[in-house]
Order: sequence, then C-alpha cells, then structure tokens
Amino acid sequence: MSLVATRIDRLPARALLLGELRTHALVIGEVVLTSGARAQYIVDAKRAILLPAGFRALADLVAEQARAWGATAVGGMTMGADPIACAALAGGAEVKAFFVRKEVKEHGLARRIEGPLLESGDRCMLVEDVVTTGGSTIRALEALREEGHEVCGVLAICDRLAGGAERIEQAACAPFVALTTIDEVYPERPDRVG
Repeated sequence: MSLVATRIDRLPARALLLGELRTHALVIGEVVLTSGARAQYIVDAKRAILLPAGFRALADLVAEQARAWGATAVGGMTMGADPIACAALAGGAEVKAFFVRKEVKEHGLARRIEGPLLESGDRCMLVEDVVTTGGSTIRALEALREEGHEVCGVLAICDRLAGGAERIEQAACAPFVALTTIDEVYPERPDRVG
C-alpha cells in the first residue's frame, strides 16, 4: 500500500468524502439543473462516490446514519439514490436497499418501488445525491407514502442551500441531514450569500 493510500484511509469519512467531491464532482460552467434552473456550476456527486475512496467514505457515513435513525430500508429516486442505497449495504447497515422509479414499470411485476419488498413496519431512510429544490426527493417520498411506508429521515450527500432541505423536511415530517453543503464543496462560488 502506498503512503498516499495509507493517509487517505486514515482520514475521517466525512473529510474524505468532502475532498473527493471537491476533486471529482465539482464542475464549473453553465448547466441546467434537474429543476430546470440554470447554474454556473454543478456537483455531480456520482463522479466522486463511484470511485473507491468516495464510495468507502459514503458507505461508512450512510450506514452510520441508517443505524442512528433505526432505518430498515434505504433508497430513493432512481439514479440519484442508487449508489447511496448500495453504499449503505456496503457499509454494513442491516437494511433493504430500494429504488423508486419515476413511473410505474409497465411490464414484468409493474412495480414503482424496486428491490426487496418493503413491509408495513419498515422504516425507510430516503437518500439523494444533491438537493437543490427537493423535487425528486419529494416525489420519492410521495411514492413511498402511496404504498403505506414510513420515512424516518432523509439524507443527502450535498445540499445546494437553495431551499430544498426545508421543503423536504416539511414534506417528510422527518429530519433532513446533508453530509456536505455547497458552501463546503465550493466555498468561493459566485452566488454565495454572506
């Protein structure tokens, strides 16, 4: 093992994740966000968490939060939530991973929530990679509620501090935790307030 690998392995998980997001996920340049809004930068978290160091850090953090909230299932809207739900399993959380489709699948089992069957007593921890307006997370929340499932909390990798966290917390009636914020990932961002 190289000296660099040894030093990285010893970093606390949150510091390691933040460093990986800054190095691999921050893309500066005009983009259109999921909400349709235009921005001068984006945090493409998958660029960081689908690499070994970022995934290991995320696995530790997501599994720890799942245990803290007593979650028995971890997931959310497909694509943003998929690697995070898998990270919970890799981190040793005793949970079911699930993915919420944007629409009900029209063939096969015609399910909207994929993965092991969720039971009425499952405590679902919703996860999302980056939260701006909170729309994707709220749609996943609504899909879970339509099937009678309880949400014990919502975890995001990065909060863009654009009001989404507050909307999610209000809709979920459950706590919201962001592992990082845009102020930490991109402290010199041009639209920073204060």
